[in-house]
Amino acid sequence: MRATTIHAPFDMRVEDVPDPAVRRPGDAVVRVLRSCICGSDLWAYRGEAARQPGQRIGHEFLGIVEDIGADVVGVRRGDLVVAPFMWSDGVCDYCREGLTTSCEHGGFWGSVGSDGGQGEAVRVPFADATLVGLPAEAASDDRLLAALLTLSDVMGTGHHAALGAGARPGATVAVVGDGAVGLCAVLAAKRLGAERIVALGRHEARTDLARRFGATDVVAERGEAAVEAVRELTRGQGAHAVVEAVGTEQSMRTAVNITRDGGAIGFVGVPHGSGTGLDLSVMFDRNIALRGGVAPVRAYIPELLPDILDGTVDPSPVFDLTVTLDGVPDGYRAMDERTALKVMVTG
Repeated sequence: MRATTIHAPFDMRVEDVPDPAVRRPGDAVVRVLRSCICGSDLWAYRGEAARQPGQRIGHEFLGIVEDIGADVVGVRRGDLVVAPFMWSDGVCDYCREGLTTSCEHGGFWGSVGSDGGQGEAVRVPFADATLVGLPAEAASDDRLLAALLTLSDVMGTGHHAALGAGARPGATVAVVGDGAVGLCAVLAAKRLGAERIVALGRHEARTDLARRFGATDVVAERGEAAVEAVRELTRGQGAHAVVEAVGTEQSMRTAVNITRDGGAIGFVGVPHGSGTGLDLSVMFDRNIALRGGVAPVRAYIPELLPDILDGTVDPSPVFDLTVTLDGVPDGYRAMDERTALKVMVTG
């Protein structure tokens, strides 16, 4: 089969690799219908996250089950399924507590020795615990497939951030970051009943989408100017709930400074750069809570899936460029140059 591999910074290739096969009784093999490029993939693309030459890449996909191991009972050949960005066994202490990303036997697609989502097929360990079945008719609905694909990562991650920040009815929520996760956090905050949602971003097409997703206000400034703008919108107090969806020192500093006393920050931006920007004394004095981290999206899919199926939540517009598998290197360039928000891969 063909799959995307990374060989060096900015060197993405689509190459022939061995076909995946069932190795253990709990495995399944999924033929990929849709996958995508994540903002976090760009850190490897830019050389800011180490990868071995030839390593697979991609952690968001959905597809059709082609083969199953002898112990698999939850899915069958021919089922349409979505995979969260990490596999998990479903039975360890962490999985039972809903923290599937800390599974004692879990792993991340594209890690050394595993298949990546940006390929023709993927071997899925612990298929019963990892995969979630989808309605068969969704396979012929391109918009719905795109919306369902976000359950593999960005919609669940945005939801995780909104929950960590304490988004709730009557609250003011501010979202730092206008990437796909930040935009999905806007959707999640609206779904959770937030009264006011302030989106921080500088790219008009993205902030227009934030408004479409439920943002009531947009702040285009950065740094101290952004802090002043948010405080002006909130009677000088800041937001009850703040999502940090970037991962830089500046974005975390902004998040702290726009949080209302007694509020909380939900952080899901993959940390990168020179530091965290956290001043614990400020957070202590102002009773600011910090929650978040790697989103256990597998635990959120059952809750979010019905709203996507009935159209209550539609994150599909985060995909603004579609490429075939052969076009994946072009998709990386487009996201790196910020001419695309999020790239979907077909075929």
